[in-house]
Amino acid sequence: MKQNGKAKDVDVPRQYQITIEGHLQSNWSEWFDNLMIQQESDGTTTLSGPITDRAALYGILNKLRDMGITLLSVQILTDKKK
Repeated sequence: MKQNGKAKDVDVPRQYQITIEGHLQSNWSEWFDNLMIQQESDGTTTLSGPITDRAALYGILNKLRDMGITLLSVQILTDKKK
């Protein structure tokens, strides 16, 4: 993919933090590509860790959707160094 005439890597591993409504138990980690699962005191759960590419991210988001879990945010914690 090109953006402003420059090649852009769209499928590079990045660190993500996904916040969902409600508490998800840590034993779901393997099903969510071994993301770290942390229950927050405000009643939300964060899933964080490396996600290899866009397809893997969409796979995780689809699993959350299929479980009927409300997605609150998706953040990239690190970006590729240039």
